Amino acid sequence: MAESKSNGSKSKTQAKRATTEAKKSAAKTAKTAKRAATKTAAAEKNQVQTVVETAVDFPVGAVLAVGDRVSELVDPWTDRSKAQRQIKGYRSSLRKSLKRTERRGSTARRKAITEARKARNQVEREARKRQRNVETTIKRNRNEVEQRVRKAIEEQASRAQGVVETVSSQLTALR
Repeated sequence: MAESKSNGSKSKTQAKRATTEAKKSAAKTAKTAKRAATKTAAAEKNQVQTVVETAVDFPVGAVLAVGDRVSELVDPWTDRSKAQRQIKGYRSSLRKSLKRTERRGSTARRKAITEARKARNQVEREARKRQRNVETTIKRNRNEVEQRVRKAIEEQASRAQGVVETVSSQLTALR
């Protein structure tokens, strides 16, 4: 009779151990998946930041080019009438150049904003997709582990029941 108690305790202990190991395994899998998703999101964020910095650098370069042109206009001339005609020509040329640069800057800014928006949307879409995949995997793994644990418990319970029945029949036979 003492033998049946120890076998039943071992079965319960084994089942508890299997349950604990399954829970630890599921938690470790979830933690690894979360860490991988976080690293990917950080890398994609850095790519978007590079695109945005490029969009800001372009107008600064345009402003510096305009500044250089203005400094060329300030150079002194010897003949006043020639200088006035030259200044008039430079003003006209400068206005055209400024308008052209403004249009180019505006176009580049809009293009950079559109590209940055597209990149951000793509990164967000990919992050959501990966998060869904991770969550689906975690749910699937959790369900699989729970099924294995239930099956192990049922098997152990059935073994224990078999042992109890065997011992009972042997005791009955001895009486």
